[in-house]
Amino acid sequence: MRLHSVLVKTLLILSVFTTNALAADSKALIQTSLGDIEIELYAEQAPKSVANFIGYVERGFYEGVIFHRVIADFMIQTGGFNEAMEKQKSGSPVVNEASNGLKNDRGTLALARTNDPDSATSQFFVNLKDNGFLNRTGSQAGYAVFGKVTKGMDVVDKIAQQKTGRRQYYKDVPVENIVIKKVTLIR
Repeated sequence: MRLHSVLVKTLLILSVFTTNALAADSKALIQTSLGDIEIELYAEQAPKSVANFIGYVERGFYEGVIFHRVIADFMIQTGGFNEAMEKQKSGSPVVNEASNGLKNDRGTLALARTNDPDSATSQFFVNLKDNGFLNRTGSQAGYAVFGKVTKGMDVVDKIAQQKTGRRQYYKDVPVENIVIKKVTLIR
């Protein structure tokens, strides 16, 4: 019984420490070949999604990754391919947190996924407009919002205006690569 009590207290302390660590990393700077984008991360509402994103940032995963899907008046997507359109090896998927109350509104970041609601890994997108149809509803799992652009929406819009075409099996790929140079957590 005493060991159980000690374990519970230790887990509570670790839980508080982890939450505070995520809260401390409430912003990130995405440096791209077209300019900088500053984002606020919603660690309280989307703790697993934010921890997932921070893990990729801390490993330098996004350096050299391109915006590989750009659809005007919808969204811009990144986190999956390098400049040669080679798929990057991502980690384990995270549980979909689309029920967190955050909406896929203009400027928000959400995790990209397949038809499986719990399949999101490294890829994310920025909404170019309010995309209510991506929100969780009774019958639809939705896409988990985990952050929002606070500076650099002009850069997001600039990316959205780039000419796109087909590369390999993919469409809506910018003709000229738009590269993420670095992502830095702002503490």
